Amino acid sequence: MSYQLTIEPLGQTVEVEDGQTILDAALRAGIYLPHACCHGLCGTCKVQVQDGEIEHNEASTFALMEYEREEGMCLACVSTLESDVVIEAEVDEEPDALNLQVQDYAGTVSRIENLTPTIKGVWIRLDHPIAFQAGQYINLHIPGEGASRAFSIASSPTRADEIELNIRHVPGGRGTGWVHEQLRPGERVQLAGPYGRFFVRESAHRKEGHGYLFIAGGSGLSSPRSMVLDLLASGCDKPITLINGARSREELYHHDEFTRLAAEHPNFTYVAALSGEPEGSDWAGARGFVHDAAKAHFDNDFRGHKAYLCGPPLMIDACITTLMQGRLFERDIFTEKFISAADAQQVRSPLFHKI
Repeated sequence: MSYQLTIEPLGQTVEVEDGQTILDAALRAGIYLPHACCHGLCGTCKVQVQDGEIEHNEASTFALMEYEREEGMCLACVSTLESDVVIEAEVDEEPDALNLQVQDYAGTVSRIENLTPTIKGVWIRLDHPIAFQAGQYINLHIPGEGASRAFSIASSPTRADEIELNIRHVPGGRGTGWVHEQLRPGERVQLAGPYGRFFVRESAHRKEGHGYLFIAGGSGLSSPRSMVLDLLASGCDKPITLINGARSREELYHHDEFTRLAAEHPNFTYVAALSGEPEGSDWAGARGFVHDAAKAHFDNDFRGHKAYLCGPPLMIDACITTLMQGRLFERDIFTEKFISAADAQQVRSPLFHKI
């Protein structure tokens, strides 16, 4: 059984299978609806039901209040249809979005490497190529869990038949625990994608002549790495700066690659900052938190750049504060956060609205 979903103000209608969420149906039709956690926890995907019947399913009572339910609101990421439905959603026009349809993919794990003591590199050779924009992510199916986990693609879109994922082991995490403890080369995996609106706003860079500033922390390096590799492969001649933070040298990965790229490309600058490197070590790079390294490198003046931030929520909030103090406006800052149940109530920075 299937139903018809009409999305206003676009006026587009898509078919929704029984049990399929509103968000999944829209994304698979190439229609972007705002979303973040995809688990009914944060409220980012809230839409108005204008006509028809829906089932709220696991929508959190904090993300969707009782009075909002009574007013016909629902969370697109968990709501399913009980009839043909018309919704109204806030859909922002994004000139740089390719609006690629989400599809299902199968592939074989071709390689696994220990990038750091807590991060594994996983390479998946796909049965057919995936089209994606640098900075987007996929949902990897976790066997036995009946669920998927989101991981950013760390490789460039120029290599669409094999993708690289950099996955940090989260203590107690079933998805990352499976990757680190059970997944082996040669195994078959299932995934879906691409997802996300974290990509380079190339039209704005062309119009305003701004340089590119990427700030990453930990496994948040995946998306910026894909973006940097894509820009350099395309022959971009504008200034590109990557500031990458880690606790210590053993947690710093792809360091040699970025050092080599900086030597090969005059317009690319790479800064690595270690926040917990022991005093007295022979580390010659920046020390301290990544936002402090950015402030020092640019002498607290970030004008003439657009910034792309990816990492833990606290790191992103600290970077936003630093960038705004350094004369960068909200319209010039783009972020990527993966939201879990633990931090769902802290999705948005009080200083920043466009998350």
